[in-house]
Order: sequence, then C-alpha cells, then structure tokens
Amino acid sequence: MNKAEKTAMIEELKTKFETSSFFYVTDSSTLSAEKTTVLRGMFFEKGIEMRVVKNTLVKKALESAPAEKGYAEVIEALKGPTALLFSDVAKAPAEVLKKFREDNERPLLKAAYIDTDVFVGDEQIEALTKLKSKEDLVAEVIALLQSPIKNVLGSLQSGGQTISGLLKTLEAREEAA
Repeated sequence: MNKAEKTAMIEELKTKFETSSFFYVTDSSTLSAEKTTVLRGMFFEKGIEMRVVKNTLVKKALESAPAEKGYAEVIEALKGPTALLFSDVAKAPAEVLKKFREDNERPLLKAAYIDTDVFVGDEQIEALTKLKSKEDLVAEVIALLQSPIKNVLGSLQSGGQTISGLLKTLEAREEAA
C-alpha cells in the first residue's frame, strides 16, 4: 500500500468514524477462511460491516477526531490483529459475536464504542447484548406514560358500573316501597 492509498484509507476511516455512533474493535485472527466467511455472512445478515484494517491507519483516523469523542481507550485497544465492525444498532454486533462464539473461541472483543461510551475487554459482550435500542427505550417511555392513564380509565369504568348498580338497586327499592 503506497502513501496515497494509506492517506485515502485514513480519510475513509475518518468519515466512517464520524458517521458511526457504534463500532466494535475485535480480534478475529486464527479463524480459518471458512469460519471467517461464515462470520462475515452473519454480520451481513444483520447489516454490520466488517473491515480488517491496519492498526496504524485506524489510530491515525481516530487521533484526528476531536478529544470529546473519547476515542483514547479505543486507541489503547489497538494491539495485534484487528477487525472493525460498524453497525447502526448498538447491540447487533455483540449478539452476532455471542452467537458465533457458542462454537468458536474467536473473535475476541477488544473494545466497543457506543455513543461516546467505551466498553473494553471481551467480558463486555454480555453487557453489550443487553443494550436497548432507541426504539426500545421510546416504546418503554410511552408504555410508562400510558400506564397511569389506563389505570384511571379502568377505575372510572369499574366505578361507573358500581354506581350504575347502586342506582338500579335504589330504584328497585323505591318501586317496591
């Protein structure tokens, strides 16, 4: 790879990091070509992009980003063979990694960048699979907001039946008397 190609790759990575709120840094070395193909297929099905890139190029792209992005821990994790996973859903790569690792030892999670939070280490996969998407959180908030209203309406409806029954009983007593 010549200098122009490296510069182009760094610029491409910069753009990718700027536009991605979620990415994972993994080590998929020692996987056979066959297993790597299976893994890439699983990622493709979930809309996850897997890229194997030299650590020096990734470091240069991340170092050029503003400090408030918080890439420092990710940069520290760039040791040894590295594969990057880019996704629009925060927990999707973790779910695929967990499923694939049921039968395989790799890929190992080095770090995950989730909206300015960094999860470092392979033991974080379980926590990452439990993350909720934006849509899940919005649905939970809506359900919580609807819950008190439903309770009030339910009480009013059952109370209305009680009052109606009481009025009928009183009418029946007046007519009997």
